[in-house]
Amino acid sequence: MREILLMSNNWYYNKEYQEGMEKSGSLKGFEKVNLPHTNVELPYNYFNEEDFQIVSCYKYPLDLKEEYKDRIVYVHFEGVMAYAKVYLNGEFIGEHKGGYTPFDIRIDPYYDWSSSNNILTVVVDSSERSDIPPFGGQIDYLTYGGIYRDVSLGVYDDIFISNIKIETPDVLEDKKKVHVKVWVDNINSHTCDLDFEIKINEYQGEEVYKGSFKGSIEETKKTFEFDIDNLEGIKLWDIDNPNLYEMSVTVTGGDFSDEYRDRFGFRKAEFTPKGFFLNGKHVKIRGLNRHQAFPYVGYAMPKRVQEKDADILKNDLHLNLVRTSHYPQSKHFLNKCDEIGLLVFEEIPGWQHIGDDEWKEVVKQNVEEMIVRDWNHPSIILWGVRINESQDDDELYTATNAIARSLDSTRQTGGVRYITGSNMLEDVYTMNDFIHDGVRGPLRKQQEVTGLDHDVPYMVTEYNGHMYPTKRFDQEERQMEHSLRHLRVQNASYLDDSISGAIGWVAFDYNTHKDFGAGDRICYHGVMDMFRIHKFAAYAYKSQVSPEVEPVLQPVTFWTRGERSIGGVLPLVIFTNCDYIDFQYGDFEPIRKIYPDRQTYAGIPYPPVVIDLSVLDEKMLGLWGMKWEDAVIRGYYKGEVVIEKRFTKAPVPTELYVEADDTELVSTQKDATRIVVKILDQCGNILPFIDDIIKIKVDGPARVQGPSEVVVKGGAVGFWIETVNEPGVVNIEITSSVLGKKKITINVK
Repeated sequence: MREILLMSNNWYYNKEYQEGMEKSGSLKGFEKVNLPHTNVELPYNYFNEEDFQIVSCYKYPLDLKEEYKDRIVYVHFEGVMAYAKVYLNGEFIGEHKGGYTPFDIRIDPYYDWSSSNNILTVVVDSSERSDIPPFGGQIDYLTYGGIYRDVSLGVYDDIFISNIKIETPDVLEDKKKVHVKVWVDNINSHTCDLDFEIKINEYQGEEVYKGSFKGSIEETKKTFEFDIDNLEGIKLWDIDNPNLYEMSVTVTGGDFSDEYRDRFGFRKAEFTPKGFFLNGKHVKIRGLNRHQAFPYVGYAMPKRVQEKDADILKNDLHLNLVRTSHYPQSKHFLNKCDEIGLLVFEEIPGWQHIGDDEWKEVVKQNVEEMIVRDWNHPSIILWGVRINESQDDDELYTATNAIARSLDSTRQTGGVRYITGSNMLEDVYTMNDFIHDGVRGPLRKQQEVTGLDHDVPYMVTEYNGHMYPTKRFDQEERQMEHSLRHLRVQNASYLDDSISGAIGWVAFDYNTHKDFGAGDRICYHGVMDMFRIHKFAAYAYKSQVSPEVEPVLQPVTFWTRGERSIGGVLPLVIFTNCDYIDFQYGDFEPIRKIYPDRQTYAGIPYPPVVIDLSVLDEKMLGLWGMKWEDAVIRGYYKGEVVIEKRFTKAPVPTELYVEADDTELVSTQKDATRIVVKILDQCGNILPFIDDIIKIKVDGPARVQGPSEVVVKGGAVGFWIETVNEPGVVNIEITSSVLGKKKITINVK
């Protein structure tokens, strides 16, 4: 029976690889690190993107139990950026090209059982090699470096299960079916009969099926297929009810046995010329793209932080889909999407450039590795098998589509382009439509894009982004236009039944190359900043949910008369899901009841309230030179006040707001949590233009990622602390130069 052991602790790292280092068992000059690990910790902005494009070296002292001597042993790497060469005791045992997909290296034939000093060495080339996608041209994101995902040790019998694929046909029938494919490895070519036992349980719940099957094997590898029929009482997986099931497959043959477990869901996802349907019900896709990047540590964030991003997208911004731009992302992120009902469009690595034949072979390998890793995730509804925004290459994309369809016939394929009239080799025409520039748009009709005379399955996969980059501390008018551009595109998507939905660019700001962004190595394209703090545009999405889930009321204003170029705050856009609002300015009467603008925004579920001169007399808000007053805005649902927003006429720093995402972390593996700091006024609103230095002091078994002194931008800043594999109490002291100190405590267990 298998044993899977995490081996992410107690690695040794040397930033500067020197020739022959892989041959030596010495750890001299190496620092002790834990995974996930970034090869270079970077500044927030204004750094040289070549700093992390280095060749580095990781070593891991291996001390296997004597009982493993006659077993099969693999090291499983979830992700190493970008090219890994693996050695055991100085002997080369394997390599892998590509930083976004997993790979396995068998180590038992090379392990010296007579020695207590076996050293596993990984030489990591994090340069932008032209033979590995997405490299070879220019790319608008950074790939960072290091062993930035988990590593585990797998110990197996001679006969073991290498993978299973769970398919759920005919999910809309009363009695459900499951088709199971089981890949069995027979390392030493034994000849024997096999007994299979398959169990299906509700995830963390009751057993719904148990059955036995027979087979035999003499080959080194063999695939077995089993059908399970007449399952009753099965709950479907969908966005609002993400019901998960767990399958265990046990195989026994001769003296060998193994058990493989994975989760899955019963659901049917289909893109059609009339939109997207989930379990036979029409769903308009409302999503954002996600880069898996974070300040300072790049990609190297542990499980909890990966899961938090999924939570933010689904339960904070209330999206129903995320696109993993532009590469396969963490299994922890995808697992969380399964758990919370967030749909996923997953795609292979790449950005515009198509390389030579060797490069294309790696592309095909990426397609296979992505699908084989992730085919049991119910959240994934579409495979992206085209290099993002590349030109047509019919030979390559015929091949990538064929690979995807042969591996997984249950999902459709898509291929993101920005060119019109592109050859449609995929099942879904996926298009980055950046037509909206404030005048044109918001979206083109699909036949204008495809060049076809009929509708096909069609989805918009990017919009806005570089067309209107906006910082969280930008001027109010720009932030309002930024927000409305996102809203206009969503509104147009909802009004067009031939569009399955629209996925905005992008959820979070991200680091980039000097060739893109604002010149400081950041693309400020997100509806949230790099610390996952809201810009006003976030509320264009957040407000599109029933107030019974969460009442939302967010005026797009800093509430001051002189911030806008024309003075005043009109037109005042208020993102809300309330039935109506009332607006009170100073002591003026009457209080105005104002309804959402359903005429301008007829498509989206919850239009904003727009207050302009057609609603209010200009004199009510005071002409230039008159006194500025306080304001109160109340949101009503079913006749009751459910949310209120207050503004003060004379804001001053009043509260140092500090909140951690989590108050308990674990010590057994690297763990991390975000802490958000805000400078608030008397009404609890962020002071957007305050200059403040925040000093961070950590006492206990944790460290700050990045600097211990940070600058407040747009009235707020965030940082992450990570554990150091020791239990204890972490006391964090945050000192504001304006408002003094605040302390929070985190327990590490």
